[in-house]
Amino acid sequence: MKIDGKVWKFGDNIDTDVIIPAIHLVTTDMGELGRHCMEGLDATFSEKVQPGDIIVAGKNFGCGSSREHAPMAIKGAGISCVIAEGFARIFFRNAFNMGLAIFESPGVSEGIESGDQVSVNQDTGEIIDHTSQRQFLASPIPPFMQELIDAGGLIAHVLNKRHT
Repeated sequence: MKIDGKVWKFGDNIDTDVIIPAIHLVTTDMGELGRHCMEGLDATFSEKVQPGDIIVAGKNFGCGSSREHAPMAIKGAGISCVIAEGFARIFFRNAFNMGLAIFESPGVSEGIESGDQVSVNQDTGEIIDHTSQRQFLASPIPPFMQELIDAGGLIAHVLNKRHT
C-alpha cells in the first residue's frame, strides 16, 4: 500500500499536550479532536490540513502523557500517517491501537520540508520526497500492525475477528 500527501513539518519533542491540549480531552469524537489537533503549536493547523496529508517530525514525537487522544486527534484532522526520527514508546503503541500509521526514519526531519509532496510505501518502508527527489527508508509496518491500521484500530480489529 502507498500513502501520498503534503507534508506538515514539526520539530523534536512534540508532546501530547501540543498535539491535543488537555482542555479538549472531554471527548473521544475524532472529528472534534481533529479540529484542535496541533493547536498548541499552530492554532490554524486543522483549518489548513487536507485529508491525506502527512506529518514529518524529529525525535521523540508524542512524548508526554499516555493519552490515546493524541493519535485520535491526528487521524481526526485527516492526517494519513506520521513519519518521525523517533516516537515516544507509549505514543508508538497508541498510534497502532487507534489505527494511525507511523514510520520511524533516521534523517527524515533534515531532508523533508513543509509543503513537500511525499509517498510512503507501507510494505517496504520506502519514502520518496517528490519535491526534492530524495529517498528515505523506514521500517515497514509488520503485517499484524498493518491489520490494526486496516481495521481502524485495535477495538475494530478485535470486533472484526469476533464476527468472522
